[in-house]
Order: sequence, then C-alpha cells, then structure tokens
Amino acid sequence: MSEVTSDARYLYFFDDAEFEETDREGFRRRKILGDNLELWFWRIAGGAHGSFLHRHDQQEQLGIVMRGQLDFRIDSDPDRPERSVLGPGDVYLAPVNVWHGDSVFVGDDELDEVWILDIFSPPRTQPGASS
Repeated sequence: MSEVTSDARYLYFFDDAEFEETDREGFRRRKILGDNLELWFWRIAGGAHGSFLHRHDQQEQLGIVMRGQLDFRIDSDPDRPERSVLGPGDVYLAPVNVWHGDSVFVGDDELDEVWILDIFSPPRTQPGASS
C-alpha cells in the first residue's frame, strides 16, 4: 500500500480563495508552476470580455474546458474568421505561433462561469517571479 502525503509541494486542493482577480473584469485565475510546465486554472464570468487574438512564440498551450462553453478562433492564419465552440471535456492545442483567442465565454447554468485549465510548456512564469 502506498503512503499518502500531504506535502504542499505536490498537492493543490480546490480553494476559491486561491483564485486571484486579473486586470480583466470577470477573469479570476489560479497558477500552479512546475519546472517544465505551468497550469492556469481560469474561472471566467459568462459574457466577460477581454480575450484578444494572440500567439505565444515560446510556449505550447493546451486548454481543457471544464465548465461552460468557449467560442473562439484558433488557426495558424490570423485572418481566418472561422470559430469553434468547445464545451466541458473538450480540448484545444495551440502550438508555438498558432493564433488563438477572440473568445466569447458562455457561462454554465449553475454558476454562469467558464472554467478552463490552460497548460503551458515551457512555463510562462519564471519561478519566483510575480505576474
């Protein structure tokens, strides 16, 4: 039988107080930083604005929609207007330099929120840095 650990270096429990407001109204985020990847757990109010079309020149980004719906654009061509709608359990992958964003956030029926887990590799945040 394996030993159970409660070492805070390895375990992160759901705690509403750990989500920080961002500079975008309706966006709260919790960051968990590893050596080679970083998790951003987003709680976004349904109907929130503030997502713009962008790309990362150093990180891959994998996103998992956990609650609500994400209506957004993702393509290597930023001028392509096609949109995709993802719901709970759906995943997107934005490799380095792939455009994504211009999002519409459709909140769920219970909390009127969209929950997205974004995983970046390599991490966007340097250990010890504030952001």
